Amino acid sequence: MGLEFRRRDYRAEEQAHLLRRTHAYNHPLSSPSHSPLQVEESNCRKDDFSDPLRATDGTTEISADDTQHEYINSEPTVPRDSSAQLRARKEWTPFKKILMQRFPVSKSSSVSMGSNLLVKGTKGELDDQKMFEEEDVKVISQQECLSKLQELKDEINRSWSADDRVTSLRLSIKVARLLTETSVIQFYPTLFILATDIMDMLGDLVWNRIKRKAEFTEEGAYICSLPDNFKESDICFDAKETCNNWFSKIASVRELLPRIYLELAILPCWRFLDNHHEDVLQRLVMMTRGIADPLASAYCRLYLVQCAQRLPEHDTGFLITCINDIKLLLLRLTPAREAMDRDLSGTSEVLLTLIEPTIEYIIRCLFKDLRQMEINDMLLALGMGINPSILSENCSCVSIILHYVLKELPIGFICCNALEILHLVECANDSSFLQSLNFKLLGHRLCERVPEVSKVLLVVDKIFQVLSCYDNLDAYLMVADAYLDIILESHLGTSLNVILDGIFERVRDEKIGENELVILQSIFSKIVAHFANIEHILALNHFVDILDMMHGSSRNVISTQILSMAARNSQIRDPTVIEVLLEIAQALYDGLDFSNMRKDDYQHPSHVIVRFVYMVDHGTQLESHLRFLAQCRGAFSSISELQEILVHSSNNLAVRAMRDGNSCNFIKSCLAFNEVTIPAIPTNLRQLNLYLETAEVALLGGFISHTDGLIDAAVNCLQNVDLVNGTRSTEDLSLLVSLLCKLCCMLVMVPGSLDQGVTRIPKHILFLIESQSWILPRMKIKVLSSVIYLSAALSQNQLPYHAVSGQVISNYRLYFDVPSYHQELLSLSGVILQGLVNVVMQESSVAVRGKMALEACNCIASSFVMSDEALEACSKLMEIAKSCLSAGDKFLHSTLKVLYLKK
Repeated sequence: MGLEFRRRDYRAEEQAHLLRRTHAYNHPLSSPSHSPLQVEESNCRKDDFSDPLRATDGTTEISADDTQHEYINSEPTVPRDSSAQLRARKEWTPFKKILMQRFPVSKSSSVSMGSNLLVKGTKGELDDQKMFEEEDVKVISQQECLSKLQELKDEINRSWSADDRVTSLRLSIKVARLLTETSVIQFYPTLFILATDIMDMLGDLVWNRIKRKAEFTEEGAYICSLPDNFKESDICFDAKETCNNWFSKIASVRELLPRIYLELAILPCWRFLDNHHEDVLQRLVMMTRGIADPLASAYCRLYLVQCAQRLPEHDTGFLITCINDIKLLLLRLTPAREAMDRDLSGTSEVLLTLIEPTIEYIIRCLFKDLRQMEINDMLLALGMGINPSILSENCSCVSIILHYVLKELPIGFICCNALEILHLVECANDSSFLQSLNFKLLGHRLCERVPEVSKVLLVVDKIFQVLSCYDNLDAYLMVADAYLDIILESHLGTSLNVILDGIFERVRDEKIGENELVILQSIFSKIVAHFANIEHILALNHFVDILDMMHGSSRNVISTQILSMAARNSQIRDPTVIEVLLEIAQALYDGLDFSNMRKDDYQHPSHVIVRFVYMVDHGTQLESHLRFLAQCRGAFSSISELQEILVHSSNNLAVRAMRDGNSCNFIKSCLAFNEVTIPAIPTNLRQLNLYLETAEVALLGGFISHTDGLIDAAVNCLQNVDLVNGTRSTEDLSLLVSLLCKLCCMLVMVPGSLDQGVTRIPKHILFLIESQSWILPRMKIKVLSSVIYLSAALSQNQLPYHAVSGQVISNYRLYFDVPSYHQELLSLSGVILQGLVNVVMQESSVAVRGKMALEACNCIASSFVMSDEALEACSKLMEIAKSCLSAGDKFLHSTLKVLYLKK
């Protein structure tokens, strides 16, 4: 007996395989009732274990005192005296690195210095003033100067090791004298760092020598071990005598600047002579007033403050004096407020840049140990009293000093006195620092804790007064951006519109530069992040107008953020909003150079555009939505992912039109839209998937001609599939097999062709899998089985499923009483049956080969009557399965049972 398809009653089989249903008294997802098998939590709980992830039940309370105690105990407990020098050095080291990086050494510039300063050593008096005055000036490069300094440092070390203290001191004086040279001012910070390193080295050598004298006698006998917090009374007479001798030698140096630097180098040694150092620091501060050069004077004060940090205790009075003295220097360098129309000279501007780090460091030290109650007194001493009456009568603060004071002021103090500090910034209007930068800094500090800002409305009003004075776009944007968070979090919508109006007026008058674009990007990013509704953003005054004037990467970033925010949660239905967002998306797309960008660079903007198109919904206006899709197809032609979304959206519109009973013309328009769009997608597999999806929609509507055309296009895609010598991923191969199986399932409902036969397309599928070497045997089995299932289904008098539309004629009706119909199906299945065993044997994996044999055997048993030919194929497949799988394999046993029942 030849091959014969098994007769199937699909409805009866479905009923037979349905699971038995029983009534459920409780919802399966409801909370389970308490079971007696549950262990009580209290029995398993240990009193000494606290789960940090468990919610509190009210029995355990943590007091604020405990929390504060824990915070305090977490601080490192290092004795102040022992760590003062170490802490000061740790703070000083990174500052030096930043200073060196900020003012790098130039290889081409030269510096002039006295010739006697560059030799390693000279005999004679410790401080020969006449020799210093008569020495020749020699011009050397900056690199040579650095090399000479290193040589002097090595010579000082060698002399000290040879117990030649006088030579070491004499060379140190020469190093200190170098700091009087300010002819090349850009080189001075580097010279200062290197020279003070030598001074610090000398200070360490002297400290260690005196400390050793205090702990050991000249013969090496042990006296005592000095504690970290030792007092003057712990020091023996010889050590004090040596210490006094060093200070006397340094005091005999005639030049002021070297004498100050040398005494500062050994400043911690005063601890051997006196327990209180306030007078010493004040005396040194007064001595710095005798330095005429403003650059040398500022850096000398910087070193003074740094050396003072090494002392275990010191007050802040000398720091305030240093800042006020620097303020007097700055007032001579910068024009008064009534002369602000004059620009700074080039030299003065460079001097301010060089002096600025000294101000920053001194103010940082001033605030380091300052208590909250002392801030008002400190500001008053600096001429920055925040009392309004004092501000109006006498305000002597300098902008650059105020800038670094604002950086260090506690945020709580700034928030409580915001309005007064604004007045203070307004008063400080000299040319040492841009006033707009101080307003900007204050705004950023206030935005750290917006809820704590007092008198918000008055602060905002004051800012608007300040903004109205700025005609320059850059300054206006800078200040507006700094205070924008306060306006947004205070929900001052009117104020936001006022700012945007001001921006628009200034943008019209001048071209937007790169710096202005960066600030505009910050402002627009904050606005977009603040609002939850795109309609509210687009309703802001001139928001879209200003966005249109932006360009470059800043424009692209804002456009991306707007589209992402608009399509984040809900559908976009407002036609006006859709039109504006489409223009923004087009501008974003036009701003991307796909040819010169990496894929990662434009992937996010492309994804945002796709998401926006996907979230647009015109509601019942389906024609408008289709026109929108056509616009997007032309506007974003390079985004292949979007072309797929357009096809999906068009199919969705067609299905909605079918459900709503719309005219067939619109549905045909959707199908025609897809037929034009799909070929533009570069990947054949994706084209195949979309052709099949669109064919399903056409079949659902009963458009047979469109269905046939789409399936033919899908078959053409199959013939053009090229996996480039198998370099495609496993996912691509699996997708292809899945699509082939899907096509076979669809062909059950699609009417065949009386002229070309019912097996035309299945034959194309068989040709594809036989001609392509990259299709693995395990994948061939799935496709071949699908074709057999298709043939078996088409041979039935009643199909397992059919098209919804009544206009689609089923194949069993189309080929009714056509003798060649069943014979054609059997002939195709017979060819496949003969090759199944060979395909299975091509699989290299033993376990997979066994599973493939069982799958093919189940396909034959469910599709054919067990004739001799079918039994022979099943027997061969079962032998293969038994040889590859274990005897206890469940799949093997279930297949044997199926074969037994089918016989």
